[in-house]
Amino acid sequence: MPPQRVGALPRQQSLLLPAVINPFVQDTKLTKAAIIKCVLQGIFLVPLRAILISLVLMVTWPVSVIITFKRPLKGAVEPMTGWRRFFCQRVLAALGRAYFYSMGFRVVVKGKRASSCEAPILAVAPHSSFFDGIVCVEAGLPSTVSRVENLDVPIFGRFLRCLQPVLVSRTDPDSRKNTIQEINNRAKSGGLWPQVLIFPEGTCTNRSCLITFKQGAFIPGVPVQPVLLRYPNTLDTVTWTWQGFKSKTLLLLTLCQLYTTVEIEFLPPHIPTEEEKKSPALFANRVRETMARALGVPMTDHTYEDCRLMISAGELTLPMEAGLVEFTKISRKLNLKWDNVRKELDSFAAMASACKGGRITVEEFASFLKLPVSPVLEELFGLFDRNGDGTIDFREYVIGVNILCRPSNTDDVLRMAFQLFDTDEDEKVTHEEFTALLCSALCVSDLNLTALFEAIDADGSGFITFNEFQEFARTHPEYAKLFTTYLDLQRYQAMQEVMPGDLELAGQPSSALRDTDL
Repeated sequence: MPPQRVGALPRQQSLLLPAVINPFVQDTKLTKAAIIKCVLQGIFLVPLRAILISLVLMVTWPVSVIITFKRPLKGAVEPMTGWRRFFCQRVLAALGRAYFYSMGFRVVVKGKRASSCEAPILAVAPHSSFFDGIVCVEAGLPSTVSRVENLDVPIFGRFLRCLQPVLVSRTDPDSRKNTIQEINNRAKSGGLWPQVLIFPEGTCTNRSCLITFKQGAFIPGVPVQPVLLRYPNTLDTVTWTWQGFKSKTLLLLTLCQLYTTVEIEFLPPHIPTEEEKKSPALFANRVRETMARALGVPMTDHTYEDCRLMISAGELTLPMEAGLVEFTKISRKLNLKWDNVRKELDSFAAMASACKGGRITVEEFASFLKLPVSPVLEELFGLFDRNGDGTIDFREYVIGVNILCRPSNTDDVLRMAFQLFDTDEDEKVTHEEFTALLCSALCVSDLNLTALFEAIDADGSGFITFNEFQEFARTHPEYAKLFTTYLDLQRYQAMQEVMPGDLELAGQPSSALRDTDL
């Protein structure tokens, strides 16, 4: 009787799939009617708005030069005061409104902005577009966090200097620490510095959820005012994500609209408790919960690192969304860093290179392992396949390798496996010994294992030593779990023969196959 399939294993709720699968895709579809409408309106609106924008910039440039006259070129050593601050908060803010009005934006403001003493930090979400800068204008031109290279951009760099930004340098190894320290100093200045406006998500999404907030805005432990952004338009021409329209296309489409509505809502400041002051992660999550409730959207554990994995997936000819794993949750639960997950993506791509959807079937799983489809291999595949849809995606693969396979990859397990192969106990496994055991374990009578044997036999000596066996298992942890799965099924079958009917397949999986940590 062939080994029987152990029933569906319990899954920990905390590692189930997110409610929103891909927050980094913009899937606006332009109908023929919409395209024709954009063309007809754009013929008149685009040239007119281009002229108006140019006129606003021609006035804004000299104002910016006056405000920053004799000010430090890189960064700000002290806050602006007197006439400079007046020009920045009144004149430049009015020109900013004129700039966005010239582009066709209709701004609706709800709630009341707190003063810098009441809430030194503004946390804005969801961040979905380069047009989100409009919130800076409506918030009175607070300071922002910006790369130091942006100060050298013609025209724009001069405008940016008026905001006295907190500067981030990619070349400075201490930049992150210095940035957090500068935010902390400004937040606790008692109103001397302008408010600091931060987009805590750190990257653009499609506004379908709130992804993980970075902790920089919450480390100072001062009151934070949540600010919501909405774009309630019939045609979405503003969302700028990792998959979708390019920036130039979005700009042109937006200029072709009669108007584009943006809603900015200032929620009451969130005053941190003592517990939240000690835990920036807790503080950030509670502010995010408040904002998600007000927006009516779910929260997920995606973060900027998911975007980096998406890019890597694309470079490996996988669908970009294959790289989405909810990095924050996966890294916390499995104690993985981004580099570890990136290496797993290489292994996954090696399996999935032949399939177009970025999901692995049991046949592709078997082909990668250089083994045939068998009951034991189907059992292992079923442990990876968390949602039971008959395929493995990258997220399931990362969880499976790190929770199921690597814990099985111990020296004791590998030594036991090697001894089973080494039937004559000479510390060497020949091709015949290797083939005989695997044919028995996989329940097949005729199996060509030459390719797999040669892959393990690194020095080409014609036999496998324990060191070669151990080294191969470290880089291919799936085999160790395949072996332990075989042993568990053998034990289960033996117990069924001794005590038939005493075991419940679905309700009592063996201890080695339990998935309660998943």
